Amino acid sequence: MRRCILFLATWICAVGSNPCVHRDFGNNGTVCVCNATYCDSTPVPEVPGVGFYIRYTSSKDGLRFSKTDGVFSKEVPTHSDSFRLDPSITFQPIHGFGGGFSDSACINIKNLSSGAQENLMRTYFSKEGSNYNFGRIPIGATDFSTRAYTLDDHDGDVLLEKFSLAQEDILYKIPVMKRALEINPDLKLFAAAWTAPPWMRTNHNYTGYGFLLEEYYQVYANYLLKFMDKYRDHGLEMWALSTGNEPWIGTINISHYGAMGFTPKHMGKWVANNLGPTISKSKHNRTLILTYDDVRSHLDSFINIMFENELARSYIASIAIHTYEDTLYPTVLVEKIHQDYPDKFIFMTEISTGDPQPDTGLVPLGSWDFAEVYIMEMFQNFENWVAGWVDWNLAVNMYGGPNYQGNYKDAAIIVNAEVDEFYKQPLYYALTHFSKFTPPGSIRVGLAHGNTSVKAMAFETPKEETILLIYNNCTTDQNVAINDPRRGNIHLHLPPKSIHTILYK
Repeated sequence: MRRCILFLATWICAVGSNPCVHRDFGNNGTVCVCNATYCDSTPVPEVPGVGFYIRYTSSKDGLRFSKTDGVFSKEVPTHSDSFRLDPSITFQPIHGFGGGFSDSACINIKNLSSGAQENLMRTYFSKEGSNYNFGRIPIGATDFSTRAYTLDDHDGDVLLEKFSLAQEDILYKIPVMKRALEINPDLKLFAAAWTAPPWMRTNHNYTGYGFLLEEYYQVYANYLLKFMDKYRDHGLEMWALSTGNEPWIGTINISHYGAMGFTPKHMGKWVANNLGPTISKSKHNRTLILTYDDVRSHLDSFINIMFENELARSYIASIAIHTYEDTLYPTVLVEKIHQDYPDKFIFMTEISTGDPQPDTGLVPLGSWDFAEVYIMEMFQNFENWVAGWVDWNLAVNMYGGPNYQGNYKDAAIIVNAEVDEFYKQPLYYALTHFSKFTPPGSIRVGLAHGNTSVKAMAFETPKEETILLIYNNCTTDQNVAINDPRRGNIHLHLPPKSIHTILYK
């Protein structure tokens, strides 16, 4: 009953906006503080009638979904900083947004009281929050776990008779995922393994320079199928299954790295002969198969070689990418993959950034810099045919973990279990400016621009509403105009380092 009372106290009032409770930790910005009885939220907007628009703004200076109403103008822009919408030019449909149910994320969430847990989950999965519709599930451990493990660590168990879900699945991931699904019944789950059990690998280890032994190709396909069976028994169906997390990085001789190597040729062979037929002949035959799931550095060469195997190519629905090292490799690699394989939608399945501070070991609470990394990455990737966006850990602790390999990172939400609080970082709002207002099925449309340093893109929703995303990356105010030939002009004053979402019919 107590949980129900907390639920009512916090979220029935969400029919009106709950403002951010700011806290400054001295990192040149603020977080929004949430606990068991309060969390900021923004209600689902009622898009106004023709000729009017709604604008939401978040900024380095502390605005968080600040709402203003506006009216289209017939006044012609006189400056060069202008954009012109062209809805007749269409690009990729958007599949949605989400985050990762890592061991660390779910442990941190479960370390909160029931009321704080509820507020955190609704912060991500409700319409008043981020409106996430995707969840990524690791199969076994990742570096964001408290230990190394798989779901069958019994040497030579080729019949998988000793396969079992781990305590991390039963105590943490499954309960958290079930609550997410209750909040958003349209949530789509997809899974990825970081490694096969060590006894199936060439180096007999969870990490490091090791490949799947060919004699276990079918056993490993059966292992992944068994995972889906077990999760289905708990009421959790997999919308998609990855061929494996970061297979190219796994080919690099890094002793501590949590990945399993696959050459593209062997990946194609395994998908064509084992994984593809196994999934298609099972009760999970509607589950999509994603491949690559790695940084863009070797994207084109890996996919081109793998897809020389036509049967493997036929089983693949999507090409998954990660954002790490994006600054080193041009986005043309992503656009080229779309041009070469337009029938395979491109899905960004992992991003994280931000190391803890070296003097304290704590993540930098309130830093806008990491929000800006996400914003610029999202503009860059969506402008190059990416159709979905999934953040890594839904939550980490104050030190950016737990992570048994010491690879601590920032996240959109930081849990401080000692005081039963969680902190919404600026990057949470960066993500939510996209995810909250751009529903699945939205189409990116043409938006031509003049001589401007302001970033902008546009989407048309299934309800035939227009969504504009705008970011002023400058340290000074900017004035821009957006022309929609169907409606007129929107004249905007943009504060420094501010992101804006505009909605209209």
